[in-house]
Amino acid sequence: MIVVAGEALIDLVPADGGGGDGALPALLPRRGGGPYNTAVALGRLCSATAFCSRVSADAFGESLLDGLRAAGVDVSLVQRGPEPTTLAVASVGADGSAGYGFYAEGTADRLFALPGPLPDTVSALCLGTCSLVLEPGASAYEALLRREAERGVFTLLDPNVRAGLIPDAAAYRTRFRSWLPHVTLLKLSAEDAHWLGGTPEEWLTAGPSAVVVTHGAEGLSVHTRDDQWSVPAVRTEVVDTIGAGDTVNAALLHGMTGRGVLSREAVAALGGTEWCSLLDFAARAAAATCAHAGAAPL
Repeated sequence: MIVVAGEALIDLVPADGGGGDGALPALLPRRGGGPYNTAVALGRLCSATAFCSRVSADAFGESLLDGLRAAGVDVSLVQRGPEPTTLAVASVGADGSAGYGFYAEGTADRLFALPGPLPDTVSALCLGTCSLVLEPGASAYEALLRREAERGVFTLLDPNVRAGLIPDAAAYRTRFRSWLPHVTLLKLSAEDAHWLGGTPEEWLTAGPSAVVVTHGAEGLSVHTRDDQWSVPAVRTEVVDTIGAGDTVNAALLHGMTGRGVLSREAVAALGGTEWCSLLDFAARAAAATCAHAGAAPL
């Protein structure tokens, strides 16, 4: 079973056409949050998946849980709380790229507490995005990463940087580097890599067996200690890019599960043919997400 840990929130996405005569566009609520999107995509791919988070007891929280259940995701690891659901207001550029403003003060997912030991059936743990930034929950997610890595669980980290939520960029970059010895697969966007100020070669020496980088319309690449390979993006009519990177996470984990390579040694042994097949599947899955408004994984 794959456990995805992190925030579940509501994206407020501009309606088609926006507002006229200077009016503000209508905003449509969509279920979202990077880890949430990854969990839903994994469920839709029929991978055994559980979601680990703290979700509000409000109406948005109930809808988020409904979305997980509909995708076949196990919600037994979800903590509940009376605090409101985090809101993310999305702005979509002409090219479909998305920016976000967050309303996260005092929300439920920030109060996530370290759970007890995960089931022995857990083969992989995926974390990232806001959940590793916003305290006090961030420290609990970090402790989960370290604990599960120490007992041999495959870990995927997607920092999915939201710079507006990070008050001290230097401190976050230092913290990010401290996670790398506990990470099996690092996946990030080219924009994240630039903001973090490092290179795949540098990060590989710190711990991960491979680094996957997404390059938007230019496709995806993977870097290992011995080589690197790339695949082109799959062309599609882009509505927006919300959730595309999260879908890549799910596609990689699903593909690796099917190949039985959820370990440091197995990932390090993958060759160009296997990696290009995994990346091509991830590119096709991301294209399907980009063809729909909001986070619509697969």
